[in-house]
Amino acid sequence: MDVLDVTLRLLAVLAVFLTFPLLIGQTEHKVMAHMQGRVGPMHAGGFHGWAQLVADGVKFAQKEDVVPAGADRRVFQLAPAVALLPYLLVLIAIPFAPDGGVGQVIDAGVFFVLAVMGVGVLGSVMGGWASANKFSLLGGLRTAAQLMAYELPMLLAAASVAMAAGSVSLTGILDGFQWWWVPWQLIGAFVFFTAGLAELQRPPFDAPVADSEIIFGAYTEYTGLRFALFLLAEYAGIVVLCGLTTVLFLGGWHGPASGDLGWVWTLLKTAVLAFLVIWLRVSYPRLREDQLQRFAWTMLVPLALFQIALTGVVKVVIN
Repeated sequence: MDVLDVTLRLLAVLAVFLTFPLLIGQTEHKVMAHMQGRVGPMHAGGFHGWAQLVADGVKFAQKEDVVPAGADRRVFQLAPAVALLPYLLVLIAIPFAPDGGVGQVIDAGVFFVLAVMGVGVLGSVMGGWASANKFSLLGGLRTAAQLMAYELPMLLAAASVAMAAGSVSLTGILDGFQWWWVPWQLIGAFVFFTAGLAELQRPPFDAPVADSEIIFGAYTEYTGLRFALFLLAEYAGIVVLCGLTTVLFLGGWHGPASGDLGWVWTLLKTAVLAFLVIWLRVSYPRLREDQLQRFAWTMLVPLALFQIALTGVVKVVIN
């Protein structure tokens, strides 16, 4: 093993982890400002509101770090790290370019990334339980119920692509990718992307936060940088979800001149999906908790099972 090569790969993944979520956050400010006519993100700092993200960072850094008197202090303080760090591990396994353009090749990459993403959601559950606040506890319980409901269709949709490629490795899936898979796996892509939004608690699947009902859910008692870490985890989750959707369903680095521009195609497809995530936030109202559960079990799970059956039929016909 080349120690220098491994070090450079890990540093590159860390650089992406530290910069891309911030870019997503700034983009969300700008897109929502244009769509909703928000004044601050359009003018902060002068030229096109460039300083809005800086202002938010300074605001969070200046706020007092408060821990409720009745909270479980250690769990309360650990929860933001549990919510954020799993996405760093997932980025290591996502290939962005051909010929070794990945932090670390993992043979069971599909199962690895889905399992680790599930751990990230537990950070919200921990924060809600440890806060000694009934609204935070309710938000944590909603998060747990949402995780259980949407993890299954997400896994089933990813399994369909693994069946098509004959591999559970993310690099193996890209090596076996064919362009005619895109319309064939379209249903699975919809299920995977939608379930991922629900796990990230993004609108319209943000009932665990529901500021008009339970203040701010599991994050109600968090202030300062700990609250900022939860927000950063959300944006890191958007990067990971869009990157995985690109790899599994859109061909990842495949495109014209992919040998030299493969990484450009990966970034472009990921950016388009990230814009779609932001667009959905300002376009649809929040679903009720019962609607969230009904949508998962009566819509996404049957669609994912149908996609697996379709994949099986197509594979048999091809062979």
